[in-house]
Amino acid sequence: MDKYMYRFNYLKPYGMGDTIGCFLDLDAGVISYSKNGIDLGQAFAIPGHLQKQTFFAAVVLKNAEMKFNFGSFTFKHQPSNGYVGLSESDPSCVSPSPIHGGGAVQSSKAAPNAPMAIIIEPSRELAEQTLNQIKKFKVHISEFRPRELLIIGGAPAKEQIDALNRGVDIVVATPGRIDDLIGTGKLSLSQVRFFILDEADGLLSAGYSNQIDRMWKQIPQVTADGKRLQMVVCSATLHSFDVKKLAERIMHFPTWVDLKGQDSVPDTLHHVVVKVNPQEDLSWQRGGQKVQTDGVHYNDQMHYGSQDKETLSEGIKILKADYLIKAIQEHKMDKAILFCRTKLDCDNMEKYMKTLGGGPKAVPKHQFSCVCLHSDRKPPERRENLQKFKDDRVRFLICTDVAARGIDVRGVPYVVNVTMPDEKENYVHRIGRVGRADRMGLAISLVGSVPEKVWYHSNCSNRGRGCHNTDLTTRGGCCIWYNEMQYLGDIEEHLGITIDQIGPEMKVPVNEFDGKVVYGERRKLTGSSYKGHADILAPAVSELADLECKAQSSFLRFSGMQDNLFAM
Repeated sequence: MDKYMYRFNYLKPYGMGDTIGCFLDLDAGVISYSKNGIDLGQAFAIPGHLQKQTFFAAVVLKNAEMKFNFGSFTFKHQPSNGYVGLSESDPSCVSPSPIHGGGAVQSSKAAPNAPMAIIIEPSRELAEQTLNQIKKFKVHISEFRPRELLIIGGAPAKEQIDALNRGVDIVVATPGRIDDLIGTGKLSLSQVRFFILDEADGLLSAGYSNQIDRMWKQIPQVTADGKRLQMVVCSATLHSFDVKKLAERIMHFPTWVDLKGQDSVPDTLHHVVVKVNPQEDLSWQRGGQKVQTDGVHYNDQMHYGSQDKETLSEGIKILKADYLIKAIQEHKMDKAILFCRTKLDCDNMEKYMKTLGGGPKAVPKHQFSCVCLHSDRKPPERRENLQKFKDDRVRFLICTDVAARGIDVRGVPYVVNVTMPDEKENYVHRIGRVGRADRMGLAISLVGSVPEKVWYHSNCSNRGRGCHNTDLTTRGGCCIWYNEMQYLGDIEEHLGITIDQIGPEMKVPVNEFDGKVVYGERRKLTGSSYKGHADILAPAVSELADLECKAQSSFLRFSGMQDNLFAM
């Protein structure tokens, strides 16, 4: 197009094997091109207001590769009329580019604060876990020992900056702190060759898509030796729509490595649903010990015995706390992860279990000993709480999806979803905590039979701190109606199954082929299970064999072959 945005024809078609030359004449203020050594004449006239500006060599490619020669090698078609290669230009005519994104890593010595690899994690616990694994792996490397650094919030920034200035090869970070260091120039992306996004679906659902794009644009896409930036995107739900869109947007012909296929539930895991119906179970209307709820209905008048939505919503909140205790007692749970929707819900559940003698300071092995794990807790407390749960000093870990994502806790036999997740991928993440290593596991989901009014601080600049606006978001408030029955239907459709439902007594039916199940212990050998299965099927198999014999005899008789056959 010309300066008036009219289309015009200039260059003839070109393709593989063609050599295109670009000529910049700053004296005359024109740009021209050549094809395979043939001068095609002037293409553009540089406007007067741009003739004093700096011009950077650039090209736009999509799913293509191109080799460039700025004069470091002999030109296939030597330029004439006084033109020289860019690398041979007078130093006074050259200005270095302040941005390397989209280009190649410079071959000059790297700055100490320019790591080769960056790993982004959605939570500090997962970042610490990943760093510890790097430390374990690197002891087996003899020729090169990479220098790793953990960059997370809650740790002194000065110590992290000092470590960067001493030199680092691998950075493991959470999004917030690394964004600050990049923005202030304390961390350079000019030498990054490996960009890894762990739990990518979690990063995207937490709203870090723009930051990921921004970092990617600043990272060189090609190294000095011609190798592309290597991106690794890890997720337990690679089939997530958002993850696929990310791959299409910033990755170059990605290779998908799927270790488990579409989301499914292993046969070592029993998962069931308990409907929480405040219209049928009226025990929540008792006047005794109260369950502290999230405060959504503190200003609402309760109309017991009615179909009032607010009243029933409060009933669901109270019943869920009671049902959780019933589940713990019925199954004699000695170790479980309890998933709540919000950090406030986690805190309230911890307070309720404290009233029952539990909590973080309960005597060891108390029936309701528990700790919380979410981002509002200070880093030392989070670290200590997670370790307590791992060491079996407390029985229950109460957490949100983000806090628990990816953390390594082995031997967990139970999971309870106090609130059904609104994203089906998170359901798979949650229940996937149990039923591992061929050990039996049980996941119980408490699902409100009617919508529950919950906090949703999309209109708050401070993300809900000190907020008491219980109006719906459609009216400028910070609440929504949460329909767990709809989310349950979405999850069942996603998994292609119907999840078994049990009653408030929390008794889980045992499959006749499994026999007695002890959650947390290894599944019985398939040989013994097969024997029981075969014994049950034996009469049916015998009947099928008899029918087969009769069918064969009938065929031979009607075809007139029977007499001949037996006479042979």
